[in-house]
Amino acid sequence: MSVAAWIRRWSDGPYGEARSLNEWDAFSFGGSMYPFVRSGSISSGREEVEHNFDQYVQAAYKSNAAVFSVEALRERVFSETRFAWQRREQGRGQELFTNGDLRVLEEPWSGGTTQDLLQRMILHADFGGSAFVIRNGVGEMQLLRPDWVTIVRGTNRERPGDDPDGLGSTLLGYIYAPPTGDGTTFVLEPHEVAHFAPIPDPVAMYRGMSWLTPVLREIQGDSLMSEHKLKFFENGATPNMVVSMDASVTPEQFRQFKEKMDDQHAGVTNAYKTLFLGGGADATVVGSDLSQIDFKSVQGHGETRIAMAAGVHPVVVGMSEGMQGSSLNAGNYSQARRNVADTTFHPLWRNAAGSLSTIVRPTGNAQGARLVPDTREVPFLRQDEVDEAQVRSTRAGTLGQLINQGFTPDSAKVAVETGDFSRLEHTGLVSVQLQAPGAAGGG
Repeated sequence: MSVAAWIRRWSDGPYGEARSLNEWDAFSFGGSMYPFVRSGSISSGREEVEHNFDQYVQAAYKSNAAVFSVEALRERVFSETRFAWQRREQGRGQELFTNGDLRVLEEPWSGGTTQDLLQRMILHADFGGSAFVIRNGVGEMQLLRPDWVTIVRGTNRERPGDDPDGLGSTLLGYIYAPPTGDGTTFVLEPHEVAHFAPIPDPVAMYRGMSWLTPVLREIQGDSLMSEHKLKFFENGATPNMVVSMDASVTPEQFRQFKEKMDDQHAGVTNAYKTLFLGGGADATVVGSDLSQIDFKSVQGHGETRIAMAAGVHPVVVGMSEGMQGSSLNAGNYSQARRNVADTTFHPLWRNAAGSLSTIVRPTGNAQGARLVPDTREVPFLRQDEVDEAQVRSTRAGTLGQLINQGFTPDSAKVAVETGDFSRLEHTGLVSVQLQAPGAAGGG
């Protein structure tokens, strides 16, 4: 009996009643203990942003402008790549090619595109730590909500406590348990799931971590400052004020005075009106306005830290600190864009291709090739027109020199495109300058 089959049998209680996965921490099979590792993080109990997929989406992505802006850029750029097959010879990648096996990525579901698939993958990975993609019963791609997936791993130790670091653990499969109310669960083996986890969780063997986790305080602070601005204008754009009354004022007189003052001076519609106070009343300003707390600078620092955690330079996403001084220089922007592409998006694309290769395999004449991202048409990676012209000119010059030196045009073209000069094939014909004096010509 396979491990997946055993898990299916284990998850069914007596008389077909499904057991709750929360009731068990581990089970024994084949003399080994297999503890459960859930894909989601443990909630911290905070009401603002909890460590789970739904709370991250609701309290950060849908409620915070800085997080949404950064994530929107990650979605747009990440989803621009396409996929292709590539063979390797002598440790070097060869030219890219496609075949019918990639159709499932070009149309992952009815009406879907590669861009749709990648957008949802990066959203699940960024807010749930991991993206789980499967091929459903009709061969289409389907994403599983990360907070409904349980990662099952086992250890070759006699007891789970003997392996605290998980060094002896093995990935056994995944349990997908949507909250349908009837206890329905689906058990999937590792080869049936493309598990995309670009940021590994240091305290787990297979689980991923959201990039928002390290900057929760920054997100909370940014949201509170936005709320502070809103309240500032809701209350008439005036600082906090303390009004003291004479000791002879009765509670009823104080209540009437407060109601009348709120009615005439609270709110945006009553802003900038002259305040008149009767005898014995004294108004003292105790708050600060936006300029006194350097609001733009304080909030800008928080936005920058959010962008840093997401691997996106503030100047690229257009945040306030990125739109100042020398950051607006064309050369600085170009360098920032290339840095983001090299250190953030290229690793993400390679990771996604490697993850999807679990469920998208080459057949026919493509066997032996590997799935790689095809970034040749990604606008974010395009250099300036001058740089592109220089690159093309250099390649054309190299190609001409190789042909003039006697290499076949086809092999010279492949060598220039792939950078693998070991693929050059010579015609046997050489320049007259390389022939001995008096030697017969090649014709």
